[in-house]
Amino acid sequence: MLQCAKILATLTFNCRRVSSQLFRCQNTKPSSATNLRRICAMPSPNPVKDEEYLKKVIPKRISLFQSLQSEQQARLQSLPHDPIKITLPDGSVKEGKRWETSPMDIAQGISKSLAANALISMVNGVLWDMTRPFEADCDLKLFTFDSDEGRDTFWHSSAHILGQAIEQQYGCKLCIGPCTTRGEGFYYDAFYGDLGLNPDHFKSIDSEADKAAKEKQPFERIEVTRDQALEMFSDNNFKVEIINDLPADKTITVYRCGPLVDLCRGPHIPNTSFVKGFGCLKASSAYWRGNKDRESLQRVYGISYPDKKRLKEYIELLKEAEKYDHRELGKKQELFFNHPLSPGSWFFLPLGTRIYNKLMEFIKKQYWDRGYQEVISPNMYNMKLWETSGHAANYKENMFLIDIEKQEFGLKPMNCPGHCLMFDHKVRSYRELPLRLADFGVLHRNEASGALTGLTRVRRFQQDDAHIFCRESQIKDEVRGVLEFIDYAYRIFGFTYELKLSTRPEKYLGDLATWEKAEAALTEALNEFGKPWQINEGDGAFYGPKIDISVSDALKRKFQCATLQLDFQLPDRFNLGYSAEDEAKIERPVMIHRAILGSVERMFAILLEHYKGKWPFWLSPRQAIVCPVSEKSQPYALQVRDHIYRAGYYVDVDTTDRKIQKKVREAQLAQYNFILVVGEEEAKSGQVSVRVRDQGDHSNMSIEDLLKHFKEKIEAFQ
Repeated sequence: MLQCAKILATLTFNCRRVSSQLFRCQNTKPSSATNLRRICAMPSPNPVKDEEYLKKVIPKRISLFQSLQSEQQARLQSLPHDPIKITLPDGSVKEGKRWETSPMDIAQGISKSLAANALISMVNGVLWDMTRPFEADCDLKLFTFDSDEGRDTFWHSSAHILGQAIEQQYGCKLCIGPCTTRGEGFYYDAFYGDLGLNPDHFKSIDSEADKAAKEKQPFERIEVTRDQALEMFSDNNFKVEIINDLPADKTITVYRCGPLVDLCRGPHIPNTSFVKGFGCLKASSAYWRGNKDRESLQRVYGISYPDKKRLKEYIELLKEAEKYDHRELGKKQELFFNHPLSPGSWFFLPLGTRIYNKLMEFIKKQYWDRGYQEVISPNMYNMKLWETSGHAANYKENMFLIDIEKQEFGLKPMNCPGHCLMFDHKVRSYRELPLRLADFGVLHRNEASGALTGLTRVRRFQQDDAHIFCRESQIKDEVRGVLEFIDYAYRIFGFTYELKLSTRPEKYLGDLATWEKAEAALTEALNEFGKPWQINEGDGAFYGPKIDISVSDALKRKFQCATLQLDFQLPDRFNLGYSAEDEAKIERPVMIHRAILGSVERMFAILLEHYKGKWPFWLSPRQAIVCPVSEKSQPYALQVRDHIYRAGYYVDVDTTDRKIQKKVREAQLAQYNFILVVGEEEAKSGQVSVRVRDQGDHSNMSIEDLLKHFKEKIEAFQ
């Protein structure tokens, strides 16, 4: 997709064959397209379209789809089209007919503009195709691209356009094609045999996608039985596997746009013409279902927008982001590195460790002020612990397992089960609650090698993990306290953020009354917090509702860092309890999972790119450097360095024989916040000539005034 997209696309394709090549590919600046091709691109055969496969499966699927669609449309026509009422968010009511009127009809009745921009609807809390008829009286919401629901649907539908393009171009077997979890674009995994995709293939894919968009292909939906689905996709073993794994009571839906007939739960935008700007971003390898022992697939990432202007703006943003890739900046600033002997686990050099420690010290100071108690817990537990917590059943494949004396142990991927043991190791009283336990323990998660990406996706990391054990009556105050903590930290970092309350999902544990009380407490806490927030219906965790916090950095990218989740299930699984006011009565605590930074490694990467490599003074690993004008002023320069160092600041001295202009320039490139020039005059007066990074002017200051200025900047987090 476009020039810049081609650059990004060279990150990981065909690099798995040689581990050293994979390592170099993962840790090379994305903009070095030529080098990446030389390092990572393996020879691949010229793309040969499997014409026989296409001639066999496409007409068959379309024929089956049309036959079933005709049957279902005839059945709907035979049903009584009784009058129904459709209630809009403003309380107004529209008249319609059951099995006939659709959300698009309502949108067209309101305005042409709304009908031209509405991408998806929500009917009684369920996302619903714009052209799908209503089934009864209902509440209706309409969403455009400016909403999360609209964007996610738009990108999911764009994935189908991408699937159509690659299937038509290469006759590949399509696997899955969702919008990405990072909320920015989409991808499609497919099996191509021996073909390895690279940026040279993108032009033809983009062209095929543009053709589909211009044809204004409608997204059509049908429901099928398991046997009908198996017949329709009998030529695609990947789809057959998905169908066979679906629950027996699951409604199976199939969508069509143009020649593409795809197994999909939907919903989708009205038609392909809504996608005005489309392009491929990158290609990489992937494993079917993330299992390295299964088939090797090719994953194509893409991005799309309702107009070409926004697509162009996004590409420009990508170009800007490439300049500040944290892997490249980390190398230039000597902060960290990765080694193939320990993939996914990063080495933090002295300068990088300074920043890492500063971030943890910042959080620890807040722990002291906000009533948290730091704890240290084991790195490794017997698998019996993970069986109790439920992680053995749901997360085992992501854990590092160790056999010790014929017993299975696992390195901890999270701290919460260990904190449950801490709570339970003695009799607890209601007087101890809320109990806030904080832990910077090292965590390990067995991420697939192909998924490892710099500091943002790692195997070994630390996070500012904390768990609050409290009574139900304390939930609101504790949640509000965490929100205030998040706001305090993110304002200092210069982030903006959005809040969403994710409520009870369709499948949940616990009783309804407890869920309702918890959601009410979170709602009240959010309202009292005073920041705008949105509701995210049905997206809570199965064990409790949560508040999702997404931050936006200086490059307008969104990240999920902070966590705030209620949990009723772990306390129940570990049979946790505390004595109430009536000591004979034992009550169950509620557990709040929360993190502010999230993974320290990931936050490090985000901040490095957010600040574009220019660390603020309070976080900087290079706060000051003393540059003597000549050899005569070196003794004074060393005295100045020692004075500043004893005051607790990171300071260096340049004793090379380079000219002063060169020293200053090198210091600026190294991102020192303050450059202190000293000559014979400064030595006599006991002052320094202060230059601030990125500022041309300079001023003379005494050492005492300089240190006072440093202290003020630290206290103000500048």
